[in-house]
Amino acid sequence: MRSGFTPAATTTPKVLVVEDEAESRDFLAMAFKCEGYGVEMAEDGKEAVDILSDRFGEFSAVFLDLLMPRKDGLSVLREIRLISKDLPVFVTSFSVSPGNIVEAMRAGATDFLAKPLTHEDLRNQMLQVAAPRPGAATLPAADGDEAAQNLWGNSRWIREIQATIRRISESEAPVLIDGETGVGKEVLARAIHAHSPRAGRPFLKLNCAALPSELVESELFGYERGAFTGAFQRKTGMFEMADRGTILLDEIGDMDYKLQAKLLQVLQDREFQRLGGKETVRVDVRVMAATHRDLHMAIANETFREDLYYRLNVINVCIPPLRERKEDILTLAHRFLQKHSNGGPLPVLTAGLQHAMVNYDWPGNIRELENLIRRFLVFRDASEMIRELGVRAERRADRAMEARNSAPLRVAAGKKVATAGAGAGFGSAYEPEAAPAVAEAVAETSGGPSVLIQVAKAKEEAEAAAILQALHSTHWNRKRAALLLNIDYKALLYKMKKLSIGNSPQMRD
Repeated sequence: MRSGFTPAATTTPKVLVVEDEAESRDFLAMAFKCEGYGVEMAEDGKEAVDILSDRFGEFSAVFLDLLMPRKDGLSVLREIRLISKDLPVFVTSFSVSPGNIVEAMRAGATDFLAKPLTHEDLRNQMLQVAAPRPGAATLPAADGDEAAQNLWGNSRWIREIQATIRRISESEAPVLIDGETGVGKEVLARAIHAHSPRAGRPFLKLNCAALPSELVESELFGYERGAFTGAFQRKTGMFEMADRGTILLDEIGDMDYKLQAKLLQVLQDREFQRLGGKETVRVDVRVMAATHRDLHMAIANETFREDLYYRLNVINVCIPPLRERKEDILTLAHRFLQKHSNGGPLPVLTAGLQHAMVNYDWPGNIRELENLIRRFLVFRDASEMIRELGVRAERRADRAMEARNSAPLRVAAGKKVATAGAGAGFGSAYEPEAAPAVAEAVAETSGGPSVLIQVAKAKEEAEAAAILQALHSTHWNRKRAALLLNIDYKALLYKMKKLSIGNSPQMRD
C-alpha cells in the first residue's frame, strides 16, 4: 500500500471519474472542466484500477459509481485502498440506502453522494481536497467573491451571507435556517459544512416531512436486531454515520413531537440508544436544521418543543424569498442557463423575458426559477415563457382571491380582521376595507404584470393597516403586536421598516 497521498504537482488538479453510463460520464466531464479541473474517464472498475496502479499520484480525487457491471464500486474501492489509503474517493449512486452508505464508508469512501449530482455537489466535495485553478468558481471566500455571486446572486443579502458563512463555519454550534420552500436552505447548509473543520467528514441530510415518524427515528438512530418485526440485523443510524461530520434535518417543523424529545437528548448529551438497544452510543455531530414553517406558531400550537427550538436556534439564518431580492433573479437565470445547457448554445434572454422574470413573484423561489430555465432550454421560445409567467401570475391571483373570499372573519383586539383560515399567519391578514382594492386588481384581465402590481400594492396597504391596527390595540407594544399578528418579532420589525411605518412616541417592546 502506498500512503502519504500527494497530488501531482500540476497547475490543474485532476479527477478520475469511474462511470459506466456514457451520459453521466459526459455530464461529469463537462462539469469538472467548467469548475477548472482536469478529468480522466474510466468506463469500468478494472480500467480504473489499472489507471490508478500506474498513475495514482496524478489524481486529486476519484468519483466512483457504486453500481457497475462486472465489478461493483465497493470492490473497486477496496482495491483502490490497497493502492492508496489516502486518495479521496467519493462514491456515487442513485440507490441512497443507509446500508449502501455504511458499506461504502466502512470500505474507505471519503463521502457518499446521491445522484443525480449537481455542480454544487461536485464543487463542495472538491473544495475539501483540491483548489481549482485561478478563475474557476469557488464558494465564498471574501466579500464580493465572484463565485458566491454566481452561486447566489448580487443582492445585499448575498454580501451579508458571505460574511455569515465565514463566521459560523468555524463554530460547532447548531444552526437553524429559516426560509420558504425553494430558497436554497440545503445549499447554504452545505456551504457552511464545506467551509468548516468538518468538511472532510460526511454531510448527511434527512427530510423529516418525507417519512413517517417511525422511519425517521430508525433512520436517525438506527436499531438493533430484533427491535421490531423485520429487523433482521443491526442498522446504523445517520448520527453514527455522520460522526465528526454534519447532519441537516430538513423540514424540522414536521418532526413528530415525541421524537423531538430524543433529538433534544442527543443535542444536550451527544449520546443516544438505538431502537431496541441498551448500549449508549456517543457521537460528535454538528446539527443543522431547516424549516419553512413558523416555529413560534408551532410552539404556541404545541406541535414543536420550545426547549428544542432554543437548543437548535443558537445560530439563526433567515433566507429571504426571491421576490424580496429581485436583483438576484437575472444573475441566477444566467447561471442556470450555463448549468443546464450541457455545453450547447445558449438561448437569449430577451429584454421582454427579463422584464417578465423580474416582475414575477416566484412563489417557488429559486427552485421555480431553475425549472423555468430548464423549460426554456427545451422550447427556446422567449414569448412562450413570458406567456407562461403571465398565466402563473393570474392563476395565483385568482387562488388568493378565492381564499380571501372564503375566509372567515374573526375578532382581534376588539376589531375585525380577515384571515385566510385559522393559523394562516400575518401574510394572509388584511383589513376588510382593502378587499375591494384587491378584487378590483384581480378582476382586471388585460396584462398580467399590471394585475400583479395592483395586487401587490393592495397587499402592502392591507399589511400596513393590519400592523397599525395591531400596534394601536396593544398600545404600541411591538412584541404583543407580533403575537397578535402571528408573526415573529423580527419579521414585524422588518415589515414596519419595509412599509415605512415609523415609531410612535408610545412605541415599546
